[in-house]
This record gives sequence, structure tokens and C-alpha cells, in this order.
Amino acid sequence: MPHPDTLPLPVNLTSLWTRMVEESRVCCDPLVMGLLTTGISAHENFATALAAMAGRKLGNHFVGSDDLTVLVMECYASAPDIVCAGAADLLAIRERDPACPDFVTPFLFFKGFHAVQCYRVANWLWHEGRRHLALHLQSRSSELFAVDIHPAAILGRRILFDHGTGIVVGETSIIEDDVSLLQGVTLGGTGKHAGDRHPKIRRGVLIGAGAKILGNIEVGEGAKIGAGSIVLEAVPPYTTVVGNPAKKVGTRHTHLPSLSMDQTLPPIDYMI
Repeated sequence: MPHPDTLPLPVNLTSLWTRMVEESRVCCDPLVMGLLTTGISAHENFATALAAMAGRKLGNHFVGSDDLTVLVMECYASAPDIVCAGAADLLAIRERDPACPDFVTPFLFFKGFHAVQCYRVANWLWHEGRRHLALHLQSRSSELFAVDIHPAAILGRRILFDHGTGIVVGETSIIEDDVSLLQGVTLGGTGKHAGDRHPKIRRGVLIGAGAKILGNIEVGEGAKIGAGSIVLEAVPPYTTVVGNPAKKVGTRHTHLPSLSMDQTLPPIDYMI
């Protein structure tokens, strides 16, 4: 089990926002300086910038960008923890993704981050009883980012959707804190059941590109799912599984693979 000292600290929104404003002033390219101003430095704080980003991305002729920005700010005022969750997601991306040189880059350009933040607003709407609007945001997010997260799904903090393209998260899925998913991952049902029918992904799990996890099964804390695997049965904690159908390989590890993003296989010792 991870030592308590390795667990993430609470997010300081003021310090994060100050750092982001400083980063936004570094770029001297005239073609994107306006974007950095509009997206970052024109705003008072992290929450207003995040709301404006969501409104700008999701707005269309049915529900305009300005109206959506106001809606998102209403969400944040009602549930400020959603802003903290978004900031925690951003910190996780910065820590885990080698393609991420600063905080401004994922905030403005990483659609996996955008999709998760739009989901958080849709989830709030879903529980407020505004389900058609929640489904509209889900649909727009799917169109724009190629990421489809049902508004009723449950996502924790410090979530990384690396690349994001093709990720599908079903209605009764649960993704706990500190999970990392790569492109093409499906958390789906088997097509045979109604009700609680989707996977439960526990803390610290790493799911490789193209993996499909189907049915109301549990992927235990700290497990690693190999790329392209088809997972139809529960995965024990701190275990690596690969293949179709997925089977355990190697020996149990003791770390959270989502934090290291280590997608290599352990020394092969098939435990079939």
C-alpha cells in the first residue's frame, strides 16, 4: 500500500492560478497571444477561466456560449468542490503526462481535461434534476472531444484521460481518485442487464489504450490493465492483467501504476 506521505496534498487555487497567469505571459507568438489572454489572463481566477472555457467550447446555436458560461458559474457557486476537483485534475496531468510542460497547456488544449470538466457540470445538472440539459452537455462533449461520459457516472479527483479520444464511460460506472485512462478505453455493459451494469474502477488504476472493461465488475485498487485487453471478470488489487480475455501476469506490485504511468509488463510469470 502507498505510504500516506505519497498521497496528494489539497489544491491551493490561488497559487495555481498565479502560476498559470505567469505561464500565459511567456508566449510571444502573436497568433496565440490573444488566445492566452482570452483563456487565462483576462480572468480573475481559476473558476471564472474554467467556466469561460467550458462555455466557449460547448456553446452552439441551441445553447449559446454566454448562457453556458453563466450556467457553469451557477454550478460552481452551488458546488465549489467541483472547481477544486478540476484543479486537482490539472495538477495530476502536469505530474503524470510527459507531454505536458506547464499548467496552461492542458487547460487550453487537452481535450481529455476538457471532457472531464464538462462531465462535472453535467453530473451536477443530472443531480439537480435538469437531465435534458445534462444530456445536451454530454452530447456536445462527445461531438467535440470524442469522449462520451454519461452524466450519472461517478468520477473522483485527479483523473487523467490521456489523449482522450474514444473513451466511453457508462451510466453506472465509478472511477475513483488517482485513475489514469488512455485513449480508446470503454467502461461498458455486457448488453444483457439493466440497472447497475458498469465497471467500478478503484483508486490508482492504470488502464491502457484500447482496453474494454465490461459489466458490473470491480478493478481493484492499484491494478494495471494492459493495452487492448478485454476484461470480463474482477481484477484483484495491485495486479496486472493483459489479453483477450484478460488474465493475470507477473507478480503483484505494490505501487499505484496510474501515478507512474508505467505501461510495461512485469517479468512474465503467467498466473493462469
